[in-house]
This record gives sequence, C-alpha cells and structure tokens, in this order.
Amino acid sequence: MAFEDLIQEVRACRLCAADLPHGPRPVLQVDPRACILIVGQAPGRKVHESGMPFDEARGERLRAWLGIDRETFYDASKVAILPMGFCFPGSGSSGDLPPRPECARTWRTQLLAQLTNIQMTLVIGTYAMAYHLPQATGNLTDTVLAWREFRPLVWPLPHPSPRNRLWLKRNPWFETELLPELQLHVQHILLGGQDESDSELEQRQG
Repeated sequence: MAFEDLIQEVRACRLCAADLPHGPRPVLQVDPRACILIVGQAPGRKVHESGMPFDEARGERLRAWLGIDRETFYDASKVAILPMGFCFPGSGSSGDLPPRPECARTWRTQLLAQLTNIQMTLVIGTYAMAYHLPQATGNLTDTVLAWREFRPLVWPLPHPSPRNRLWLKRNPWFETELLPELQLHVQHILLGGQDESDSELEQRQG
C-alpha cells in the first residue's frame, strides 16, 4: 500500500470507537524520511484535543531530554512519533488507561515498514518497551538502567510525565549519565551521522 493511502486509512480508523470514551482521533507524526522514531504510550486528553503529539507539559520535558526545539520535534521529515495507541484511551483512577491493543495489531507493522531511514528509536514507558525491547527483563527501571545494552539503535526512557518526578529524584543517574549521551546521539543523527559502533561510543565517552 502506498504511504499516503496508508496514512489516510490510519487517520480514518474507527476500529475502537465503541471503546473510546472521547471518540477516535488518531494522533501520530510519520514521514518515510524521518531518522528518529519516538514511541510513546497513547495520546492524553490535551493531545486528543489539539491533535498534536506531546503537545503538553510532558512534551516540553521530552524535548528538553532530547535537547531539541519544537520546530525540530515537529518536523516529520526528521522525527516520527508513533505511539502504541493512536487515540486517547480515556482516564482511569491513577492516570490514563492503557493504549488499545487493536491499534498496534492493525497498523504498527505496516507503518514501521514505511520508516526505512530510522537510525535511533526512543521507547517511552512499559508498553513501548514490551513491543520494541521484548528481550528486556525486569521492570521499567531495570530496563532504563540497562540502556547501554540497547544503544545506539534503541534508547529506553521513562515517561516524561510530571507524575514521574519522584522516579527522577530516586534515579539521578538518568539525568547525569543517560541524558548527556542521548542528546549527543540525537544531534549526531540530526546532523546526518550514521550509526556509531560501540567502540566509537566508548571513545566519545572517554
């Protein structure tokens, strides 16, 4: 299927309409030229209303983590944003509900096949990790702590939600060790660099 035809079908998807309390509104950003892929959980209420991925406080934090501005972040030719669920699933007692599983089963393989230029993938949260890092064992903290095992192609991250302030406080290594390397690699990719070998990364770390 041609890329434009596929995107039109995704944006018109009503597969989960009966299970979405706020109705379907697929939110994603995808372009075959993109070199960075961001995989989140599912849009929140504000993103559902605006139609722009990460268009809220968690997006500001994520962009700070990556060291890029809004213009770069929303340039689909550079950054693809493909959450595990494309529609807002609704709110539960302790946050948003999980992404609808039908979404990934129906669309994910087809969309990923279109992204042939991806050089690094950021997987955010447990649902993204389960799909993109099935070899990882342990909980979210264990997986993020093992980030060096997956780089440079895949970078596991916690969710940039304000709810995770306590997690960040308890895991200072995330900001002092992982983020500097992540930002360097993001800039390397955006400037047209190719994937680095482990030895090159070790030399750059000193």
